[in-house]
Amino acid sequence: MRKLEKGRLIVATHNKGKLQEIHDLIGPFGFETQSAAELGLPEPEETGTTFEENAAIKALAAAKATGLPALSDDSGVAVDALDGAPGVYTANWAETPDGTRDFVYGMHRVENALREKGALTPDKRTARFVSVICIAWPDGHTDFYRGEVEGALVWPPRGSQGFGYDPMFLPDGHERTFGEMEAEEKHGWKPGMAEALSHRARAFQLFARDALGIE
Repeated sequence: MRKLEKGRLIVATHNKGKLQEIHDLIGPFGFETQSAAELGLPEPEETGTTFEENAAIKALAAAKATGLPALSDDSGVAVDALDGAPGVYTANWAETPDGTRDFVYGMHRVENALREKGALTPDKRTARFVSVICIAWPDGHTDFYRGEVEGALVWPPRGSQGFGYDPMFLPDGHERTFGEMEAEEKHGWKPGMAEALSHRARAFQLFARDALGIE
């Protein structure tokens, strides 16, 4: 793993919810961050079939366009009863017929697919959130950090915090969905603390340890 020196870091995303979470998580480390959206960079087509491939596509595009290290996240929910779908296509499942992205629509689509499978009880609705962070340098070097959290999908969705599919994801050992948790509770980790709760925070925990030397 290559060490990342503090300084300017590009956050390779156009997703406002994801950008806010990344800013919250990276804030303690002293980086000066700008997002791909703020810089007017185009969104690269995510043609990968794994979280790692798509994360690399985004981070490398931003790093090469700016000449600076870039951080990206590719994440999604993998549902056991749906053979791991929507997985890397989680955002695609939220695309409406008119081409807009609506995660309420996406949650209904996942729920309808579960009902078609007869997955109506919690034991049949197990799932995990996955986050893969990629750090890319302009010379093409990449490092990856993967975080996962197990849980089950509830219906109807609960809560208005977070973004994406958070309102229907109930992490194991908790009584509230990610959509019902404030950001601090959902991330559940800062340097020096025990394991994080959310998938993205767990990936950041690995990033902090390996790339920054912070436990």
